[in-house]
Amino acid sequence: MRIMGLDYGSVTVGVAISDELLITAQGIETINRKQENKLRQTLARIEELIKEYNVERIVLGYPKNMNNTIGERAVKSEEFKVMLERRTGLTVILWDERLTTVAASQTLILGNVRREDRKAVVDKLAAVLILQGYLDYLSNKANVNLPD
Repeated sequence: MRIMGLDYGSVTVGVAISDELLITAQGIETINRKQENKLRQTLARIEELIKEYNVERIVLGYPKNMNNTIGERAVKSEEFKVMLERRTGLTVILWDERLTTVAASQTLILGNVRREDRKAVVDKLAAVLILQGYLDYLSNKANVNLPD
């Protein structure tokens, strides 16, 4: 089984995939959208990747506000979740993604990635951080009942 992580933005969707052991997340691509409200091609590409990687679950970044309220982007993510579930038949989990894009940008800056090049990969790296957070959660949850 593999899990897909998505960082859903108004212009791009970063995509990450877990390994089969559900230990690590790898960024695979950034889907560029021509218009914010046009999702047919974006959903079709996500479906292709689901088949290619044998994905059984999707983790979708949920951009809550820092004060834990739901803003416009979070509402759009909720709507996208419904579309993904309807179109793919897979379970879609909303995952708190506060500061993941900031963390991704900082990682790229620390890695001396040029500003022009950062734009191309920041959403894919944010998807990796979202998915890795979820994978770590699953791992920790599984280890809670184990003796020391």
